[in-house]
Amino acid sequence: MMDIMKMLRARKYMKRNEPFLASWHAYIGYEMGLFTAFERPFTVEDVADAYGIDEVLLEQWVKVGLSIGHLKEAGRNRYRLKNRWKLPKPKGQNSSGIILKEMMELHIPALLSYPDIMRGGERNHFDERRHADMVAETSRLLEVAAIGKVARQLRDLKTGTVLDLGCGEGGYIKMLAKRFPQIQFIGVEVSDSVAATAREVNAEQPNVEIVCSDLWDFEPDGDADVILMNNVLHYIPLDQRAKLFGRLSDWLNDNGVLAIVTPIAGHADSPPFAHAFNSFFLSFDNLYRLPAEDELKRWGVEAGFDFLGFQTVVKEGSWYIAQYRKEFKSA
Repeated sequence: MMDIMKMLRARKYMKRNEPFLASWHAYIGYEMGLFTAFERPFTVEDVADAYGIDEVLLEQWVKVGLSIGHLKEAGRNRYRLKNRWKLPKPKGQNSSGIILKEMMELHIPALLSYPDIMRGGERNHFDERRHADMVAETSRLLEVAAIGKVARQLRDLKTGTVLDLGCGEGGYIKMLAKRFPQIQFIGVEVSDSVAATAREVNAEQPNVEIVCSDLWDFEPDGDADVILMNNVLHYIPLDQRAKLFGRLSDWLNDNGVLAIVTPIAGHADSPPFAHAFNSFFLSFDNLYRLPAEDELKRWGVEAGFDFLGFQTVVKEGSWYIAQYRKEFKSA
């Protein structure tokens, strides 16, 4: 009886993991450009030859694609895409595939390292030079979801300055700068390569300046009217976050607005991904746990902000915008 129960449990776990196969297959297709290859009917042999890749492994990838519905037979041993709209776009087309890439190359390996870390092994180390461009591209997708909410804060600003801290590849600033040409935008990015991309993206935007600097070294020339900070807090040690809020307050005019896009540590009833995401950060020695709601409120109040509330960006990933207004101090 015990052996039967063990087998049933094993089958149950296998069944639960079937959705992972679709993610794995989509990641390989995105990373290798194979979905582009099979947009028209081709044989495995022809694609393997054209791409210079292992034909046996490609054939297995095709078989998985057929079984999960990413590919379909097209006759004469040829295969083509099925339901193209369900699959990630090719690289360079603002593709959701970058999220699969980050998950497969960064998140899952980190989570699989938990047994070694829990036994006392060393934590992972986030290699900025290796992953900065990928993480910046992922952030860009999330910023698209948040841009409408942030734009509402800028509509009444006739002129002024907006600081975007952790501006990434600059796509976010570019969209806002086009919509609000009367506002000066200053993007701050710590990675040299990502900052260079941001400058290139905004080369034709006269109201955008990109600065390559660490947050602790950066000093603005004057006070800002709005500060945006996207996906930065998990790079800041917990004991320095209250200090960071103080610096942000010092950089804002009275009545200025601070908008922080960040994942938030999950509650007991939060989606599983929120807890798994925090687990990922805790597996690194140079990344830090996500903030809790009460911490975000407390740090803001201690720095002289009125807390305006949270707005949802991506509920499943526990991504929110925390918004604040700097208290007006009369002379």
